[in-house]
Amino acid sequence: MFRTSTASAGQRRARLVLAACGAAAALTAGALAPATAASQSAPRPRAEHYVALGDSFTSGPFIPVQDGSWCARSNSNYPSLTSSWLTPASFRDISCGSATTNDMWRPQPGMDNPAQLDALKKDTTLVSLGIGGNDIGFGEIIKNCTYALRPVPDGNPCERRYTAGGVDELEERILQTAPKVADVLKEIRERSPHARVLVVGYPAFLSEKSEDAEGCKASLRLPVGDIPYLRDTMRSLNTMLSHEAKAAGASYVDTYTPTVGHDACQPRNDRWVEGMVPVNPLQAMAFHPNAKGEASMAEAVQDTLRRG
Repeated sequence: MFRTSTASAGQRRARLVLAACGAAAALTAGALAPATAASQSAPRPRAEHYVALGDSFTSGPFIPVQDGSWCARSNSNYPSLTSSWLTPASFRDISCGSATTNDMWRPQPGMDNPAQLDALKKDTTLVSLGIGGNDIGFGEIIKNCTYALRPVPDGNPCERRYTAGGVDELEERILQTAPKVADVLKEIRERSPHARVLVVGYPAFLSEKSEDAEGCKASLRLPVGDIPYLRDTMRSLNTMLSHEAKAAGASYVDTYTPTVGHDACQPRNDRWVEGMVPVNPLQAMAFHPNAKGEASMAEAVQDTLRRG
Protein backbone atom coordinates (compact mmCIF):
# COMPACT_ATOMS: atom_id res chain seq x y z
CA MET A 1 0.00 0.00 0.00
CA PHE A 2 2.93 2.36 0.56
CA ARG A 3 4.49 4.11 -2.39
CA THR A 4 8.20 4.59 -2.87
CA SER A 5 8.36 6.90 -5.88
CA THR A 6 6.97 10.25 -6.96
CA ALA A 7 5.51 8.62 -10.08
CA SER A 8 3.44 6.13 -8.09
CA ALA A 9 2.24 8.90 -5.79
CA GLY A 10 1.11 10.90 -8.77
CA GLN A 11 -0.64 7.91 -10.31
CA ARG A 12 -2.49 7.13 -7.08
CA ARG A 13 -3.55 10.77 -6.66
CA ALA A 14 -4.70 10.91 -10.29
CA ARG A 15 -6.90 7.84 -9.78
CA LEU A 16 -8.44 9.30 -6.64
CA VAL A 17 -9.05 12.69 -8.23
CA LEU A 18 -10.57 11.11 -11.33
CA ALA A 19 -12.87 9.05 -9.12
CA ALA A 20 -13.84 12.15 -7.16
CA CYS A 21 -14.52 14.12 -10.33
CA GLY A 22 -16.58 11.25 -11.73
CA ALA A 23 -18.64 11.01 -8.59
CA ALA A 24 -19.13 14.77 -8.51
CA ALA A 25 -20.18 14.80 -12.16
CA ALA A 26 -22.69 12.04 -11.57
CA LEU A 27 -24.14 13.83 -8.57
CA THR A 28 -24.28 17.11 -10.44
CA ALA A 29 -26.04 15.47 -13.37
CA GLY A 30 -28.53 13.94 -10.98
CA ALA A 31 -29.13 17.31 -9.38
CA LEU A 32 -29.97 18.80 -12.75
CA ALA A 33 -32.28 15.99 -13.83
CA PRO A 34 -36.06 16.59 -13.97
CA ALA A 35 -36.57 13.89 -11.33
CA THR A 36 -35.13 16.25 -8.73
CA ALA A 37 -38.28 18.37 -8.73
CA ALA A 38 -40.31 15.31 -7.92
CA SER A 39 -37.94 14.36 -5.10
CA GLN A 40 -38.35 17.81 -3.56
CA SER A 41 -42.10 17.23 -3.27
CA ALA A 42 -41.80 13.60 -2.18
CA PRO A 43 -42.88 12.68 1.35
CA ARG A 44 -40.20 13.14 3.94
CA PRO A 45 -38.47 9.90 4.89
CA ARG A 46 -39.13 8.57 8.37
CA ALA A 47 -36.36 8.53 10.95
CA GLU A 48 -37.76 7.71 14.36
CA HIS A 49 -34.47 7.85 16.26
CA TYR A 50 -31.60 9.91 14.81
CA VAL A 51 -28.02 10.05 16.16
CA ALA A 52 -25.35 12.37 14.72
CA LEU A 53 -21.66 11.52 15.11
CA GLY A 54 -18.71 13.56 13.94
CA ASP A 55 -16.07 16.25 14.33
CA SER A 56 -16.21 20.06 14.25
CA PHE A 57 -17.48 20.15 10.65
CA THR A 58 -20.54 18.44 12.08
CA SER A 59 -20.75 20.26 15.41
CA GLY A 60 -20.54 23.80 13.94
CA PRO A 61 -18.24 25.72 16.32
CA PHE A 62 -19.13 29.36 17.07
CA ILE A 63 -22.29 29.22 14.95
CA PRO A 64 -25.19 30.47 17.11
CA VAL A 65 -26.69 29.08 19.21
CA GLN A 66 -23.99 26.99 20.94
CA ASP A 67 -24.99 24.33 23.45
CA GLY A 68 -22.41 25.44 26.02
CA SER A 69 -20.29 22.28 25.86
CA TRP A 70 -16.57 22.10 25.17
CA CYS A 71 -17.52 20.35 21.92
CA ALA A 72 -18.78 23.61 20.38
CA ARG A 73 -22.08 22.25 19.04
CA SER A 74 -24.55 24.55 17.34
CA ASN A 75 -28.29 24.14 17.10
CA SER A 76 -27.91 25.31 13.49
CA ASN A 77 -25.46 22.63 12.38
CA TYR A 78 -26.49 20.17 9.69
CA PRO A 79 -27.67 17.45 12.12
CA SER A 80 -29.94 19.90 13.95
CA LEU A 81 -31.32 21.33 10.73
CA THR A 82 -31.91 17.81 9.42
CA SER A 83 -33.63 16.82 12.67
CA SER A 84 -35.94 19.84 12.41
CA TRP A 85 -36.84 18.71 8.90
CA LEU A 86 -37.36 15.07 9.84
CA THR A 87 -39.02 15.67 13.25
CA PRO A 88 -37.92 12.28 14.64
CA ALA A 89 -39.20 10.90 17.93
CA SER A 90 -35.68 11.31 19.37
CA PHE A 91 -32.52 13.09 18.28
CA ARG A 92 -29.06 13.16 19.80
CA ASP A 93 -26.14 15.14 18.41
CA ILE A 94 -22.96 13.77 20.00
CA SER A 95 -20.53 15.37 17.51
CA CYS A 96 -17.53 17.16 18.99
CA GLY A 97 -14.76 19.46 17.82
CA SER A 98 -11.35 17.81 17.29
CA ALA A 99 -12.87 14.32 17.20
CA THR A 100 -11.04 11.51 15.45
CA THR A 101 -12.14 7.97 14.69
CA ASN A 102 -10.60 6.93 18.03
CA ASP A 103 -13.10 9.16 19.83
CA MET A 104 -15.94 7.03 18.57
CA TRP A 105 -14.92 4.42 21.18
CA ARG A 106 -13.56 6.53 24.05
CA PRO A 107 -14.41 9.67 26.02
CA GLN A 108 -12.69 12.45 24.10
CA PRO A 109 -9.58 13.75 25.89
CA GLY A 110 -9.97 17.33 27.06
CA MET A 111 -13.67 17.43 26.16
CA ASP A 112 -16.85 16.81 28.12
CA ASN A 113 -17.97 14.22 25.59
CA PRO A 114 -18.46 10.48 26.06
CA ALA A 115 -17.55 7.84 23.50
CA GLN A 116 -19.70 8.84 20.55
CA LEU A 117 -20.72 5.29 19.64
CA ASP A 118 -22.32 4.92 23.07
CA ALA A 119 -25.15 7.15 21.86
CA LEU A 120 -26.31 4.39 19.49
CA LYS A 121 -29.14 2.07 20.47
CA LYS A 122 -30.75 -0.99 18.95
CA ASP A 123 -33.74 1.13 17.92
CA THR A 124 -31.68 3.90 16.28
CA THR A 125 -33.02 4.31 12.74
CA LEU A 126 -30.71 7.01 11.29
CA VAL A 127 -27.03 7.70 11.87
CA SER A 128 -24.95 10.43 10.22
CA LEU A 129 -21.17 10.29 10.48
CA GLY A 130 -18.75 13.07 9.58
CA ILE A 131 -15.21 12.01 10.47
CA GLY A 132 -11.70 11.59 9.06
CA GLY A 133 -10.32 15.12 8.73
CA ASN A 134 -8.60 15.13 12.12
CA ASP A 135 -7.23 11.64 11.48
CA ILE A 136 -5.23 13.02 8.56
CA GLY A 137 -4.22 16.09 10.58
CA PHE A 138 -6.33 19.04 9.47
CA GLY A 139 -4.98 21.23 12.30
CA GLU A 140 -1.37 20.36 11.58
CA ILE A 141 -1.85 20.96 7.85
CA ILE A 142 -3.27 24.41 8.52
CA LYS A 143 -0.35 25.19 10.85
CA ASN A 144 2.27 24.01 8.36
CA CYS A 145 0.75 25.39 5.16
CA THR A 146 -0.62 28.82 6.06
CA TYR A 147 1.14 32.04 7.04
CA ALA A 148 -0.79 34.02 9.62
CA LEU A 149 1.92 36.45 10.70
CA ARG A 150 4.51 36.03 7.95
CA PRO A 151 4.53 37.02 4.26
CA VAL A 152 3.01 34.30 2.10
CA PRO A 153 5.82 32.83 0.00
CA ASP A 154 5.77 31.93 -3.66
CA GLY A 155 5.85 28.38 -4.96
CA ASN A 156 4.45 25.28 -3.27
CA PRO A 157 6.29 24.81 0.05
CA CYS A 158 3.44 22.80 1.58
CA GLU A 159 3.36 20.27 -1.24
CA ARG A 160 7.14 19.94 -1.16
CA ARG A 161 7.03 19.38 2.61
CA TYR A 162 4.46 16.59 2.42
CA THR A 163 5.90 14.88 -0.68
CA ALA A 164 9.57 14.94 0.29
CA GLY A 165 11.28 11.68 -0.57
CA GLY A 166 8.77 10.78 -3.26
CA VAL A 167 5.93 9.77 -0.92
CA ASP A 168 2.78 11.86 -0.51
CA GLU A 169 2.39 11.82 3.26
CA LEU A 170 -1.14 13.23 3.26
CA GLU A 171 -2.33 10.64 0.78
CA GLU A 172 -0.75 7.92 2.92
CA ARG A 173 -2.67 9.28 5.91
CA ILE A 174 -5.89 9.08 3.92
CA LEU A 175 -5.15 5.46 3.02
CA GLN A 176 -4.38 4.68 6.67
CA THR A 177 -7.61 6.35 7.80
CA ALA A 178 -9.77 4.23 5.47
CA PRO A 179 -9.77 1.07 7.64
CA LYS A 180 -10.48 3.20 10.72
CA VAL A 181 -13.60 4.61 9.05
CA ALA A 182 -14.53 1.08 7.99
CA ASP A 183 -14.27 -0.08 11.60
CA VAL A 184 -16.53 2.74 12.78
CA LEU A 185 -19.12 1.85 10.15
CA LYS A 186 -18.97 -1.81 11.12
CA GLU A 187 -19.52 -0.90 14.78
CA ILE A 188 -22.45 1.35 13.90
CA ARG A 189 -24.05 -1.53 12.04
CA GLU A 190 -23.53 -3.88 14.98
CA ARG A 191 -24.96 -1.47 17.54
CA SER A 192 -27.82 -0.17 15.40
CA PRO A 193 -28.60 -2.95 12.89
CA HIS A 194 -31.77 -1.32 11.56
CA ALA A 195 -30.35 2.18 11.04
CA ARG A 196 -29.79 3.91 7.75
CA VAL A 197 -26.21 5.22 7.84
CA LEU A 198 -24.98 8.37 6.09
CA VAL A 199 -21.29 9.18 5.68
CA VAL A 200 -21.08 12.95 5.26
CA GLY A 201 -18.16 14.32 3.24
CA TYR A 202 -16.26 17.59 3.62
CA PRO A 203 -17.14 20.83 1.78
CA ALA A 204 -14.97 22.69 -0.71
CA PHE A 205 -12.26 24.85 0.85
CA LEU A 206 -10.45 25.94 -2.28
CA SER A 207 -11.76 27.32 -5.54
CA GLU A 208 -11.78 25.25 -8.71
CA LYS A 209 -10.90 28.36 -10.76
CA SER A 210 -7.36 29.58 -11.33
CA GLU A 211 -8.57 33.17 -11.39
CA ASP A 212 -9.53 32.83 -7.72
CA ALA A 213 -5.95 32.04 -6.67
CA GLU A 214 -5.29 35.48 -5.22
CA GLY A 215 -8.54 35.26 -3.27
CA CYS A 216 -7.36 31.95 -1.81
CA LYS A 217 -4.02 33.47 -0.93
CA ALA A 218 -5.61 36.45 0.79
CA SER A 219 -8.34 34.57 2.64
CA LEU A 220 -6.41 31.48 3.70
CA ARG A 221 -2.88 32.96 3.78
CA LEU A 222 -1.85 30.10 1.53
CA PRO A 223 0.80 30.02 -1.24
CA VAL A 224 -0.81 29.97 -4.67
CA GLY A 225 1.33 27.02 -5.75
CA ASP A 226 -0.10 24.86 -2.97
CA ILE A 227 -3.75 25.35 -3.96
CA PRO A 228 -3.98 22.43 -6.46
CA TYR A 229 -2.22 20.03 -4.09
CA LEU A 230 -4.42 20.78 -1.08
CA ARG A 231 -7.56 20.83 -3.21
CA ASP A 232 -6.68 17.37 -4.54
CA THR A 233 -6.01 16.19 -0.97
CA MET A 234 -9.52 17.21 0.05
CA ARG A 235 -10.98 15.45 -2.97
CA SER A 236 -8.97 12.33 -2.16
CA LEU A 237 -10.29 12.34 1.42
CA ASN A 238 -13.86 12.59 0.18
CA THR A 239 -13.26 9.84 -2.37
CA MET A 240 -12.00 7.55 0.37
CA LEU A 241 -15.06 8.30 2.50
CA SER A 242 -17.33 7.59 -0.47
CA HIS A 243 -15.61 4.25 -1.11
CA GLU A 244 -15.85 3.21 2.55
CA ALA A 245 -19.51 4.18 2.69
CA LYS A 246 -20.29 2.06 -0.36
CA ALA A 247 -18.31 -0.91 0.97
CA ALA A 248 -20.25 -0.76 4.24
CA GLY A 249 -23.66 -0.45 2.60
CA ALA A 250 -24.02 3.15 3.79
CA SER A 251 -24.92 6.26 1.77
CA TYR A 252 -22.32 8.89 0.98
CA VAL A 253 -23.42 12.53 1.23
CA ASP A 254 -21.55 14.79 -1.20
CA THR A 255 -21.19 18.20 0.45
CA TYR A 256 -18.27 19.18 -1.79
CA THR A 257 -20.17 19.75 -5.03
CA PRO A 258 -22.85 22.08 -3.56
CA THR A 259 -20.19 24.28 -1.93
CA VAL A 260 -18.03 24.76 -5.05
CA GLY A 261 -18.15 28.48 -5.81
CA HIS A 262 -18.84 29.23 -2.14
CA ASP A 263 -15.40 28.23 -0.86
CA ALA A 264 -13.10 30.26 1.36
CA CYS A 265 -11.54 31.97 -1.68
CA GLN A 266 -14.72 33.85 -2.57
CA PRO A 267 -15.76 37.38 -1.54
CA ARG A 268 -17.03 37.44 2.02
CA ASN A 269 -20.73 37.53 1.16
CA ASP A 270 -20.36 34.45 -1.07
CA ARG A 271 -18.42 32.29 1.39
CA TRP A 272 -19.97 29.23 2.99
CA VAL A 273 -16.58 28.13 4.32
CA GLU A 274 -14.44 30.57 6.29
CA GLY A 275 -10.84 31.55 5.77
CA MET A 276 -8.26 32.46 8.37
CA VAL A 277 -10.29 35.45 9.54
CA PRO A 278 -14.03 34.65 9.57
CA VAL A 279 -16.49 37.19 8.21
CA ASN A 280 -17.98 37.35 11.69
CA PRO A 281 -15.62 35.82 14.26
CA LEU A 282 -18.44 35.38 16.77
CA GLN A 283 -20.59 33.37 14.34
CA ALA A 284 -18.14 31.05 12.61
CA MET A 285 -14.77 29.43 13.22
CA ALA A 286 -11.75 29.88 10.96
CA PHE A 287 -11.33 27.16 8.31
CA HIS A 288 -14.84 25.78 8.99
CA PRO A 289 -18.29 26.05 7.44
CA ASN A 290 -20.35 29.02 8.56
CA ALA A 291 -24.13 28.96 9.04
CA LYS A 292 -24.71 29.03 5.27
CA GLY A 293 -22.26 26.17 4.85
CA GLU A 294 -23.99 24.06 7.49
CA ALA A 295 -27.34 24.81 5.83
CA SER A 296 -25.91 23.63 2.50
CA MET A 297 -24.62 20.46 4.14
CA ALA A 298 -28.07 19.89 5.66
CA GLU A 299 -29.63 20.22 2.21
CA ALA A 300 -27.19 17.63 0.87
CA VAL A 301 -28.11 15.25 3.69
CA GLN A 302 -31.81 15.79 3.06
CA ASP A 303 -31.40 15.25 -0.69
CA THR A 304 -29.65 11.96 0.02
CA LEU A 305 -32.46 10.87 2.32
CA ARG A 306 -35.06 11.81 -0.30
CA ARG A 307 -33.33 9.64 -2.87
CA GLY A 308 -33.70 6.66 -0.54
